[in-house]
Amino acid sequence: MQSINQLVHLPLLDKKQVTLVLKREDLLHPYISGNKYRKLKYNLLEAGKQNKSTLLTFGGAYSNHIAATAYAANEKGFKSIGVIRGEELQNSWQGNNTLRLAHEQGMEFKFVSRQAYRLKDDLEFLSQLSQEYKGFYLVPEGGTNYLAVKGCTEILTQEDMGFDVICCSAGTGGTVAGIINSAGDHQQVLGFSALKGDFLKKEIQGMVQGQNWNVMTDYHFGGYAKMTKELVDFINEFKEHTGIPLDPIYTGKMLFGLFNMIKHNTFAAGTKILAIHTGGLQGITGMNSVLKKKNLPLLNI
Repeated sequence: MQSINQLVHLPLLDKKQVTLVLKREDLLHPYISGNKYRKLKYNLLEAGKQNKSTLLTFGGAYSNHIAATAYAANEKGFKSIGVIRGEELQNSWQGNNTLRLAHEQGMEFKFVSRQAYRLKDDLEFLSQLSQEYKGFYLVPEGGTNYLAVKGCTEILTQEDMGFDVICCSAGTGGTVAGIINSAGDHQQVLGFSALKGDFLKKEIQGMVQGQNWNVMTDYHFGGYAKMTKELVDFINEFKEHTGIPLDPIYTGKMLFGLFNMIKHNTFAAGTKILAIHTGGLQGITGMNSVLKKKNLPLLNI
């Protein structure tokens, strides 16, 4: 399955003589969209080969990965289990749009404390889960493993080889790694970290062969799922002028950073940029509830 490329028309791009095209991976599926579709593709095939009937994975209250896994599992005939960060959600998850949608797709939840959640990669913790839920196929948090990277190599097509720069948001690094592995040697790949810190460079380095890439670490807005009025205003203005909705966790931050770089003449006139829209729009309703509590402007849906 391939997504469409959409040319973006904005005054700043004309002024700087830069071409920007957005790859609409968000349109692949209403819930299994963007990089989540790519990351799950080969994991689902592998689960089938191993004759597994249940997928188990991890995520937070507004996790796109949780929603996508639940939908994909249901469509392909698997049961699904979500280990959810935040035991306080045990009695209130019905009011959470993401978790409610995942439950409607058949996902069973196990709510754990934030302290316990940090052990999600610990062998003893995983062993305990194996005893509680027999014979599951493990999909890591965010979906990133070598099969996910393989799936993300299919984001780019031969037609995309004409771009000079390829930009993508980054959480666990799997999507960017897949793009790096399929990009041409003449292309520069930029990953925009949605998390505070520079650890992603090391993570990505272990999944790629090429050297034609870098990670931008200045546009996380305080860390994962953190938002500011400036970011919300940018996302709303982008939708108003282009008709394209952005999520505030990943693609919104990536495009904010990209436009800031264009504004400050990072790219030479004539540069052709392809930016990947990785989906995640299902979480906007939940994010608006967070913004409302903080008395910040709401995202236009």
